[in-house]
Amino acid sequence: MTPNTKIDRPYELAVTRDLVAQHFLTVPDPGPEGEEHSHRFTVEVRFAGPSLGEYGYLVDIDEVNAVLDDLEARYRDALLNDLPEFEGLNPSVEHFARLFGDRVAASLDDPNPTELTVRVWEDEEAWAAHHRRLE
Repeated sequence: MTPNTKIDRPYELAVTRDLVAQHFLTVPDPGPEGEEHSHRFTVEVRFAGPSLGEYGYLVDIDEVNAVLDDLEARYRDALLNDLPEFEGLNPSVEHFARLFGDRVAASLDDPNPTELTVRVWEDEEAWAAHHRRLE
């Protein structure tokens, strides 16, 4: 990359959080995943954008932590299948990443980040992510 190459999102900030929640898959022949079981989920919210705000932040980490505190309280020890946002959905880690991102995006009102990625690990080997533009 040359010094004059423009990067559309040169800044990134990520915050992670762990929580335990339960679910069971609702697909045909889910095997053992069709029984209610727990996962220790790790959720990473990653913001990206082209510029920093007045105080040199892409997004205020304290504000992100406050949103994550609320979301951790919502999902911790919950049966995802019973939550209204999962109604009619197989509670896959992919859906969880999108729905978690919906709540993060709705809760933060900061003009600097232009992208949000939510990555959810359901164990040490498997994760899913959902990417979105913020407006």
